[in-house]
Amino acid sequence: MTPRTPTLTQFIMEKEHAVAAATGEFTFLMSAIALSTKLISREVNKAGLVEILGLTGDRNVQGEQVQKLDLFANDTMVRTLARSGTVCVMGSEEVADPIPVNPPYTCGKYVVVFDPLDGSSNIDVGAPIGTIFSIYRRRSPDGPGQAMDLLRPGREQVAAGYVIYGSSTIFVYSTGEGVHSFTLDPSLGEFLLTDEGLRIPEQTRIYSINDANAPWWPAWVSRWVAGMRDGVGKGRYTARYIGSLVADFHRNLLRGGVYAYPADTRDPALPNGKLRLLYEAAPLAFLARGAGGHATDGHRDILDIVPDSLHQRTALFIGNREEVEAAVACHGEETGRGPADDR
Repeated sequence: MTPRTPTLTQFIMEKEHAVAAATGEFTFLMSAIALSTKLISREVNKAGLVEILGLTGDRNVQGEQVQKLDLFANDTMVRTLARSGTVCVMGSEEVADPIPVNPPYTCGKYVVVFDPLDGSSNIDVGAPIGTIFSIYRRRSPDGPGQAMDLLRPGREQVAAGYVIYGSSTIFVYSTGEGVHSFTLDPSLGEFLLTDEGLRIPEQTRIYSINDANAPWWPAWVSRWVAGMRDGVGKGRYTARYIGSLVADFHRNLLRGGVYAYPADTRDPALPNGKLRLLYEAAPLAFLARGAGGHATDGHRDILDIVPDSLHQRTALFIGNREEVEAAVACHGEETGRGPADDR
C-alpha cells in the first residue's frame, strides 16, 4: 500500500462527487455499513477468546439454529444503520418481519437488506464467513418504510456488496459501474483499496457445488455437472466448495468459476431452492453482472425475479457467463423452454 491508497470512504466520496445530484447520503450509508462490518470482524477474530462461540438455543425465521455471532452481527447492523439517518426500513435473514427505523432516529431515503453473517455453520471451525448487503432507494413516501420498499427485483438495486472475514477482512461492493475491493488494515482501522474494476476471468476453472446432494438433483443439473467433471481429467476444471456462499463466490470472482446451489427434491419444504433471493442471490447477482458474469435460477435472470416475500428462496447458478448459460441450456433442453420464459 502507498500513502495515496484511498480508503473506502474516500473512494466512495470521489465517485459520488462526480454525480451532480449527489447529497453525500450514500457515502454516509456505506460508512455505516463499513463500521458495522469492522465491529463484526473484531468479534469474529477473537471469537475463540470470548464467550461468543456456539448456539444461542433459538431458531431464526428460517428454522435454523442461531449462533451467538449471528445475533451479534444482526444487532450491530440494525443499530448502526438505524443511527445513520439514511435508512427507512431494513430486512434481515435473522428477523421475520421488516425492521422499521423508529424515533428518535431519522428515516432516510434508502432501504437495506442483509444477511448479517453468511456461512455461520462454519463459525466454530474458523472457516471464512461473511456479510452480504443490498441497497435500494425507497419507493414509499416520507415516513416509516413499508413492505413495498423491500420487495424489489434485484435490477433496481442502487448498490450491493459483501464482506468476507477470513485470513484478512475484505469489503467488496458495486454500484453497477465496476466491482471494487478493499482490505481492512487493522493498524489503521480503515478499508484500503486493493482492486478497482474487478472482472471474473473469462475461462471457468472452478466449479463449486455440494455433490452430497447429487441424488436429489434434477436430471438436467446432473448432466450439466457431469460435463464439468469430464473436464477435470482434461485439466479444464477443478472442484472447490467451502460451504460458505460469500467465500465460494469471492474465490470464483478472483479466479474464474461458477457456483451452484440448485433446487432439489431432498426437502419438500424447499421446492424452489435453499438460498434467499433478496439478501443472498440478488446482491451477488448484481456483483456478478458488474464483473462480467451472470446469475440465474436455471431459467430466469436472478435480477429479474420479483420477490413475493422477504425470505423468498431460490436456486442459484452464478459466476462465469459462459458456464451459467450452459446450465440454462441444459435446463431448456429438459423442459423445452428458453431462458426468457416465465419472467
